[in-house]
Order: sequence, then structure tokens, then C-alpha cells
Amino acid sequence: MAQIEIIYFSGYGHTTKQAEAVLEGAQSVGNARLWALPEDGLASEALWDAADAADALIFGSPTYMGNAAWQFKRFADESSKRWFGRSWSDKVAGGFTNSASTVGDKGVTMAWLQTLAAQHGMHWIALDQMPANAMAATTADRNWAGGSAGALSTSPSDASPEKGPREGDLISAKDYGARVALWAAKFAGE
Repeated sequence: MAQIEIIYFSGYGHTTKQAEAVLEGAQSVGNARLWALPEDGLASEALWDAADAADALIFGSPTYMGNAAWQFKRFADESSKRWFGRSWSDKVAGGFTNSASTVGDKGVTMAWLQTLAAQHGMHWIALDQMPANAMAATTADRNWAGGSAGALSTSPSDASPEKGPREGDLISAKDYGARVALWAAKFAGE
């Protein structure tokens, strides 16, 4: 089975809930683990070893001030040793983000995560879900946040992690984890 490593940072717990949904979906298809980056953003040697050995990496960060949190950016900057050695070339990649606002500039974070994967020579997997954008749509519908690059979620700024992200966005995150794991298995020749 393909090995999927989900590497993320969460500031308030909402992105952790989203990461757990991605994990649930990925585990339905392959072997998957969560790696939460600490407050200082410093990745452990165990995380680096796991990322190097993985078939797929799924990156996650809240969107703060229009981009990924600095803790995730530290991880990305420190991945330059892998970039130089092409350690992650041809791995499968995906990403997810969460913010309080409906838009919240999540697209900028997703584009940045896609660029990080592209710099490493990775194969990005899109969400492949229609947005819930009809008049009858509710926050319980799949892809309520309306993303396409990866899994997006919205958590009200005054909501505890138990009250956000939105139900439909968590369904999308779970489906997305399974989709990335399926593509990782295909690339691994399973």
C-alpha cells in the first residue's frame, strides 16, 4: 500500500480537524500518518525521514494574512536540501488550507503549496469536486468552500475546532485524502 505523509501546521485546532479528515480518507486507501509541525515550525528528523520515504506528501496550513503560516513556511524553506537533491521528485502531492472568511485568500495559499510541490518536481492532485454553489447549497454540502486545487475549509473566527470547519468541507477533505492516496498507489504501481 502507498505511504502518505500529511504534514501540517494548525494554530487554533481548526486545521488539525481538517487534517484528521484528510487522514481518514487517505487511510481508507493506503497507509497514512499525520505530522503536526510544532509552534516553532522545526520538523523532526523522523518527519524528514518519513517524507523522504513516502509515496505522497499532503501539505496543510491555515491561511494567515493571505498565505501559509510562518511555521509551515519554515518547513518549506528547510525542504531546500530535498529540493537540491531531488529527493521528492515524482512523488504525489496535495494540499489543504483553512481560514475564517469564506474566501480568506485561501487560493493564494493553495497556489503557494502547488508551487512548493512543483519546485520539488512532484505531481499535484486536484480536488476534482464540483462546488456547492447553487441556491439550495448549505454548509453541509461537499466542497462548500468551492475549491479545485485542493481541500479548502472555512471555520468561523469565533468557533472552537469542534464547531468548525464546515461539515461539507470536512467531507471534501476526507474525499481528497482518499483521492491523493489512490493516485499515490497508481504512481507506486499498485
